[in-house]
Amino acid sequence: MGIYKKMYLNLFNSVTDAINALRRADSAEAKRLLTAAQRECEELFMNAGETQPDY
Repeated sequence: MGIYKKMYLNLFNSVTDAINALRRADSAEAKRLLTAAQRECEELFMNAGETQPDY
């Protein structure tokens, strides 16, 4: 699976989970989920190195 696909799926799932947390009025959990997703995607991107894009 390409790096951008992994990043997209990670963010999509985390945003969905954060929306559900907000519906439960749990803004702290929503913030935690989104921050964790951001860090995970940054790590995926940085660890991918200087390779060709794999859209």
